[in-house]
Amino acid sequence: MWIKRELEQELKKVASHFPIVVITGPRQVGKTSLCERAFPNYGYCALDAGANAEMAETRPMEFLERHHPPVILDEIQYVPSFFRFVKQFVDEHRDERGLFILSGSQNFVLMQSVSESLAGRAAVISLYGLSGREFMDAFRPEGSSMWFNFLWKGGFPGLWKDPQNQPSRDRWYQGYVATYLERDIRNLLKVGRLRDFERFLRACAIRVGSPLNMSEIGRDVGISATTSREWMSILMTSGQIFLLEPYYRSLGKRITKSPKLYFTDTGLLAYLLGFQSEEGMVHSPSAGAIWENYCVIQWLRWRDWHSPATGLWFWRDRSGNEVDLLLEMDQRLIPIECKFKERPTTSDAKGIERLRRFYGDELVADGFVACLTQEPFDLTDRVTAMPGWSWWQVQPPFPHRNTP
Repeated sequence: MWIKRELEQELKKVASHFPIVVITGPRQVGKTSLCERAFPNYGYCALDAGANAEMAETRPMEFLERHHPPVILDEIQYVPSFFRFVKQFVDEHRDERGLFILSGSQNFVLMQSVSESLAGRAAVISLYGLSGREFMDAFRPEGSSMWFNFLWKGGFPGLWKDPQNQPSRDRWYQGYVATYLERDIRNLLKVGRLRDFERFLRACAIRVGSPLNMSEIGRDVGISATTSREWMSILMTSGQIFLLEPYYRSLGKRITKSPKLYFTDTGLLAYLLGFQSEEGMVHSPSAGAIWENYCVIQWLRWRDWHSPATGLWFWRDRSGNEVDLLLEMDQRLIPIECKFKERPTTSDAKGIERLRRFYGDELVADGFVACLTQEPFDLTDRVTAMPGWSWWQVQPPFPHRNTP
């Protein structure tokens, strides 16, 4: 079963403007399938196969003759020396667009090669697992039960592609974690103690939605703060972790204050937290943090797929007042609170109101509470409760309420 991806049309549009499109993201999110679906007339070559990689590295001109553009080159990070020949080919065909679609999972190696060789020639787009909107369009869930299953199982397409014969969720994640640790982490970091790294993953899961403290995580796992930062960097560059930075008008404060940690897939998060059923997850003390994680990553998808200039932040003042997510668009802040309940109350909007009093109407637009409601409703004259399973349309210009 093919589940239509939101990014398909955007990919085609981007390819019509750039000679190279680079698609990054975690393993198993459907990068190869999406590329083949979006560009059916392109050639295809997987470079994790030894013979193809050897030819691209040692006989690049022969490789380009055999796999002449337009072409999809999958797992391109395995042939870093080939990037300069891609650059050379593009420079020789300056007026052509959509020549190369490059994809890869080891973002650190891939993006290092892109920045060194393809700057100004490539558009870079991140793909994640299924969004709430993609899931909704494919399965038409009714009520909360199937949505909770999606929250627990996560958005990796392999878990949903065959509704009549779905794989065991626990076995799937057991294999995913094992192969991810072996294939990516050992190769990138030369980690000798994979058991420590798995414990590090679980320590990160426990801290979802909390300010990041590298020393504390390192202490719990039994590694140094330096090693903790190094491992966190790999989780980020391989698309497993997203760090949401705090909002301050002072750029210096944004750099020095601690970000909040989220996983890019709630299924992996729920697995690492040990939940064996959606019922256990929904009724646990962690449900609110998992819901917040889900909502933040929905907006991360929207930003990366539809509005790359939008800033994503969170806000907290010295008294502990907080807003889970700020969208920065058109020099305005759109505040979003995440509440794992069907009927939030005005008290759930107090962080948004505190933010508005702090920065004023000139900076803060109308806010939202992402919750389990089926239909939007007004909490206050400036805050609306919205169904949180999918992002909704937010688009400038935003009215200034103090303007007649």
